Amino acid sequence: GQFVIGQNPLNIELIWDKMYGTHHDLRHPSLYATPVISAIDMALWDIAGKVANQPIYNLLGGQYHEKLRAYAYMPSVDLDKYPEKAGEVAVQLLEEGNSACKIDPFMPLHPIRDIPLAQIEHAGKIFESIRNAVGNRLEVGIGTHGQMPTYSAIRVANYLEPYHPFWFEEPVMPENIDEMARVAAHTSIPIATGERLVTKYEFAQVLEKQAAQILQLDVGQCGGITEAKKIASMAEAHYAMIAPHMYC
Repeated sequence: GQFVIGQNPLNIELIWDKMYGTHHDLRHPSLYATPVISAIDMALWDIAGKVANQPIYNLLGGQYHEKLRAYAYMPSVDLDKYPEKAGEVAVQLLEEGNSACKIDPFMPLHPIRDIPLAQIEHAGKIFESIRNAVGNRLEVGIGTHGQMPTYSAIRVANYLEPYHPFWFEEPVMPENIDEMARVAAHTSIPIATGERLVTKYEFAQVLEKQAAQILQLDVGQCGGITEAKKIASMAEAHYAMIAPHMYC
């Protein structure tokens, strides 16, 4: 609050820099401090929109898309025992109007662990069921929550490549971008990451090291709208996609 109270709320960039950079103890990417900055930044943009009597997207350069693609989450209920049911769920998702979904085939979550071959083959059966049921009409992303060591992530990617997953999300924990880049170099599946990354500085490392092709920035955590727009511009310069994440 000391960097915001008494300031002109329309000086959004100045206030952001003060919040992030004035105090030396705060000037580093942090999942504790940066979400607070994000919340204040979004509130400032809301004020700016009200002052201008305009939606925020007009203040950012205007509308670009009339629609944005969203993906559904494929529930893993029963799939642990009956992977062949994945095809039925895929058909239902298509009927609901979805063109993409994400599935977490390596549950329950654990600390970093090797994924046994039996579990990898089980994931393959899930993908096989989906492809047999809907063909290429439904894109399917893999979520893993970073619970694999590098060699296991590469093994999983190589096994599932024939099913053409849409992305491989957080194949390893995002703390070590070099290891994520190793996974990316060993698979044709696009790597996605970003929900646990904050500020343009962490995302810049991902792009520079070619660790991911899809950035899942979370506007509520990465630094707000101000920072998200800069991250999106960096992604554009590296021919990368963004798929914004949201905790709810």
